[in-house]
Amino acid sequence: MLNTNITNFRKNIFSFFEQAIKYNESVSISTKDGNAVLISEEEYNGLRETICLSSIPDLREKTIEGLHTPLDDCLQENEVEL
Repeated sequence: MLNTNITNFRKNIFSFFEQAIKYNESVSISTKDGNAVLISEEEYNGLRETICLSSIPDLREKTIEGLHTPLDDCLQENEVEL
């Protein structure tokens, strides 16, 4: 994560946006009233998806169980009922 103050951020705003968008680098911007973080839209959408998936009951446990299931015990795609 890059760290900067608001004055430096204003002077170099394009560069900081480029770092966030092209290189997925978060930017922490400090001000006298508090801090803010600049992230890319891609990173933001990923965080939102993670929050959404985390809200599904038992998903973590089911995923871990699936990771430990031997391939021979798994169903073929055409055998899965939706």
